[in-house]
Amino acid sequence: MNAKIEDEKPDRQNTRSGHPEMPLVEHLLELRNRLLKMVLAVAICFAAIYPFANELYLWLSEPIRSLLPIGQTMIATDITSPFFAPLKLALFLSVFAAIPIILYQLWSFIAPGLYTHEKRLAFPLLFTSVLLFYIGAAFAYYVVFPLVFSFFTSIGPEGIVELPDISSYLNFVLKMFFAFGVAFEIPIATILLILSGATTPADLAAKRPYVVVGCFVIGMMLTPPDIISQTLLAVPMWILFELGILFGKLAKREVSDPDVDEPPAE
Repeated sequence: MNAKIEDEKPDRQNTRSGHPEMPLVEHLLELRNRLLKMVLAVAICFAAIYPFANELYLWLSEPIRSLLPIGQTMIATDITSPFFAPLKLALFLSVFAAIPIILYQLWSFIAPGLYTHEKRLAFPLLFTSVLLFYIGAAFAYYVVFPLVFSFFTSIGPEGIVELPDISSYLNFVLKMFFAFGVAFEIPIATILLILSGATTPADLAAKRPYVVVGCFVIGMMLTPPDIISQTLLAVPMWILFELGILFGKLAKREVSDPDVDEPPAE
């Protein structure tokens, strides 16, 4: 009886309505086409962004330039920096802008192999992860940078003239964008841990004190050695962790729906 039930259980690959099982070569060809579309999307974004690279760098450096004394400017300590710094920024922004297209291509590649209930969860998670990364980067630029740069420019020894280097500043800013963008993905990571069965909302809630300490440790590792930027990263991480537990409970209920084992209907 049990063997018969096992035989009747829908197979992930063979019961996808409208999506028959593909040979390995066809999967590889589709993957190649998806990757080419990702590269093309980045290239198109780069072609559109690069002509404005210098203006974008001025916008990006505004948080620190606005704090410099009148008459002082940023400098380039390397002869190639005036060329490569805007180029690097344009490339980063191209990938940044193409993230929705990149994730859409990934989604299109894996979606045919998902059950209906998995699709219902996967697409919102992908969309939310992109949105949270953008929010994290915006939080760093509009909230963290003004406070951090104001702190650094106010504690320098008397008689020291601050002349920020354009390459060093860009590297610092990109690192902060990445740190805050990834940190804001905590709700997604929490939900995935709950859905995978690796943990439960109750277990995560019980470990809250350790998580809070971990947030501050991560903030200390990913940000400059000042209490302001560390706190501005740690506190949102903690709040996002709590949101992850809340939405993890809701997602778990969605997965527990009695119809979740139905194969996708196209």
